[in-house]
Amino acid sequence: MEIFFTLFFLPAVLTLIDLIRVIAFKKRLFPRILSRILEFISVLVFPIFFLATFDFRMENDCCTDSAVFAPEHRLTIYCWIALCIIAFLYVSYRRRLAPPLLEVIVNALLLIGIVLNIVIAFQLIEPLWIIGNAPIILLFTSYLFLNQYQLLNELHENTYNLDAIPTLYAWKLLTAVPIVKFPLLLVACLPLVFLLTAILLLFGQKPNSVIQAFTQTYKHGFSELDHLCENVQCGGHYLCSVAANGHEHVVHPQRLGIRNKAFIICNRQLLVSNAFEEWVQEHFPKQHRFIRGQYNRVGNVIHKYYELFEIKWISDLIYFLMKPLEWFFLLFLYLFDRTPEDRIAQQYLSKSDRLGIKIGMKN
Repeated sequence: MEIFFTLFFLPAVLTLIDLIRVIAFKKRLFPRILSRILEFISVLVFPIFFLATFDFRMENDCCTDSAVFAPEHRLTIYCWIALCIIAFLYVSYRRRLAPPLLEVIVNALLLIGIVLNIVIAFQLIEPLWIIGNAPIILLFTSYLFLNQYQLLNELHENTYNLDAIPTLYAWKLLTAVPIVKFPLLLVACLPLVFLLTAILLLFGQKPNSVIQAFTQTYKHGFSELDHLCENVQCGGHYLCSVAANGHEHVVHPQRLGIRNKAFIICNRQLLVSNAFEEWVQEHFPKQHRFIRGQYNRVGNVIHKYYELFEIKWISDLIYFLMKPLEWFFLLFLYLFDRTPEDRIAQQYLSKSDRLGIKIGMKN
C-alpha cells in the first residue's frame, strides 16, 4: 500500500525538485527521456484519468459522487484544459522560440493553465489535487521560467526584428522582470478569454460559463447549489414518496417507515416499488446502478420544485399515475420472488425488525 501511494505522489515530488533546480540553476534536473515520461504522466495521463473518472458524463447528484464541473458548462472548461495542454506540449517539444506575438500567447496560456489548476484544486477540497494538479502547476511554472531565461539570451543575441510596434511591445512584455511580466501576462490573457468565449457561444455556452462551471455544482469548493440537497432522501422512490403524502382516503398510508434515520409515510405503493428495486439490486446490481442513477435525476427535479409537490391533490394525481407501475412491480414479484409479501413487509424497517421477519420466514 505504501508503494502504491508513493507512486501516485512521486510526480508531485519530482516536479517540485525540478522547479527548484530550474529556478536555482536555470536547468532541468532530469535527463530528457525521464522528463518526457514525467510530463506525459502529469499533463496527459492524470488529467484524462481525472476527467473520465470524476466528471465526464456525470451529473449533479445529491446522493452519489457529483460532477466536478456543471454539466451545462463543462465544455468551456474542457476547451481551456485542451488549449493549455497544447501550449505546454508546444513549449516542451519546440526547438527554438516563437515570434514575440505567438510567444505572448503561449506564455499567457501557460499562466492560464496554472491559475485554472489552482482553481480546480480549491474545487476538489481534498488531497487529490496534490496528485493531479500540483505536478501540472509545477511543470507549467518551470517552463515559464525556462522561457524567461531563453528570452533573455535572445535579447543579448539580438536575433529578432523589432521594427513593427506590436512586435516591439510584445518583446518588451516578454523580457520584463518576472514581477512585472506575469501580472501583465494576466492582462494579456483577456483577449484570449473573450475570443474563446465568443466561439463557445456558438456551441450553447454562456459568457459566464467559466464561472458557472464551478459554482453550479453540488458538494464542491465553489458549489452554490448545496442547498438543493438539504432535504433530499437518497435511495428512495421519489415519485412514490410524493404520492404517499396525498389525502389519506386516496393514497391509503399503512405505517411509518425509516429512511436515512428519518421517518417517512409508507403506503402499499411505496413498499411494493422499493421491494421491486431491492430484488433488481440483488440479482442485477450493474443494471440497478444505472437505473438508480437515471432515477436520481427525477429526485433532483422533485426537490427543485418541492413546494409544488407538497400540495395534496398533486400527490393524489401522482399516486394514480404510478398505479400501473405498482401493479407491474407486484406481478413481477409474485412471478419471480419466493416470498413476495415478506419482502414487501420488510421495506423501510429497522435492521432489527427486518431480522425478525427473516427469522419468522425461516421458522
